Amino acid sequence: MKFKRLVLAAALGLAATTGAWAQTVTLKFHTFMSPQSGVWKNMHTAWMDKIEQDSGGKIKFERYPAMQLGGTPFNLYDQARDGVVDVVWTLVGNTPGRMPRTEVFELPFTMTNAEATSRAMWEYVQANAKDEFKDVQLIATHVHGPGLFHTKSKQIKSVADLKGLKMRGPTRLTTNLLKTLGATPVGLPLPQIPDAMSKGVIDGAVIPWEVVPAVKVNELAKFHSEFDPTKPALYTTTFVMAMNKAKYDSLPADLKKVIDANSGLETSGWLGKVQQGNDVPGRKSVDGRSNVVYRFSPAEYEAFKQAADRVDDDWVKEMTGKGHDGKALLESARSLIVKHTK
Repeated sequence: MKFKRLVLAAALGLAATTGAWAQTVTLKFHTFMSPQSGVWKNMHTAWMDKIEQDSGGKIKFERYPAMQLGGTPFNLYDQARDGVVDVVWTLVGNTPGRMPRTEVFELPFTMTNAEATSRAMWEYVQANAKDEFKDVQLIATHVHGPGLFHTKSKQIKSVADLKGLKMRGPTRLTTNLLKTLGATPVGLPLPQIPDAMSKGVIDGAVIPWEVVPAVKVNELAKFHSEFDPTKPALYTTTFVMAMNKAKYDSLPADLKKVIDANSGLETSGWLGKVQQGNDVPGRKSVDGRSNVVYRFSPAEYEAFKQAADRVDDDWVKEMTGKGHDGKALLESARSLIVKHTK
C-alpha cells in the first residue's frame, strides 16, 4: 500500500511538473530590421527581454531580424495574421491601401515628436481605425523621428532643388509628398537603399537620422538637409507591432496579462521615444566626414509646408471617397498630437 502511495505521489508530481512546462510558450518574432540597427537592439530586443522577464521565463522568444524566416517586408503583416510567425514589427506602408485611416500620421508637417505622436496614434486608432487591425492582436503603434533629405551629389536648399531628382520614399503618402514637391518618387523598402543609391537607381532618400548608419547613407550620400526639429516634421512613417490573434487567444490568463502590460498607449509612446533617441548617434555618424548638413531657414520651412498642403487635401478627398469623414479624421489626429505633445 505504501508503495502504491509513493507511485501515485510521483505520478502527481510528474503531472504537476508537466503542467508547469506546458505553460511555457515560445513566440517567433520577425522583422526586416538588421541585427546591427538601433531599432533591433534598443527597441525589439529590449521589448522581448522585458516580456521574458515579466513572465518569469514562461514566454520565450525566437528572434528573427532581417527577414530570416523568409518573405519580403511587404509580407510581414500577413505572416502575423496567418500564423506563419507570432509577432511582427513592420510599416503600415508595407500594406498599401489596407490601413488608409491610420496613414494620417504620415501626412507632411504633422508629427511633432515621436513619443507624443505615437501616443496620439494609439489613441486615434482605438477611436477611429480599430477595425483596420481586426485580423491581429495589436500590440503597439508608433512613428519615428523627423524625416529629412539625403542626397548623393546635390544639396537640397529649396523646393526647386528637388525637381527631377529620383528620391526614395518609404510609403505611398511619402512618395505622394515627394511627387508634389517635384521629385521623381521611387518606393523602396529600407534594406534596398544602399544598393539602389550605389547603382544610381536613386539620387537620394528620405529617412530619419537613426537609420542612416544602418543603411550606409552616411557613406553613400554627401548632402543632408534637415528642418528645425522644434517644428512639425517633413514626414514620419507609421509602424505597428502585431501578434497572431489565435496565438494570443491561446495564452493562459497570466501570460495574456504580461502581453497586455507591454502593449498599448505606454508601449507605443516608449517605442516612439526610443526610436527618435536613436537619431542622436545617427546624426553623429556623419561627423568627421566630408558630408554637408544644411538646416532650412524659417522661410524655407514655410515654403515646403505650403507646397505640401495638397497632400493633405488629396488624403481628405480620398478618405471622403471611401465613405469616411476625411476632414474629421485629420482634425482628430492633429488634436490628439497637440494633446500628447503638451
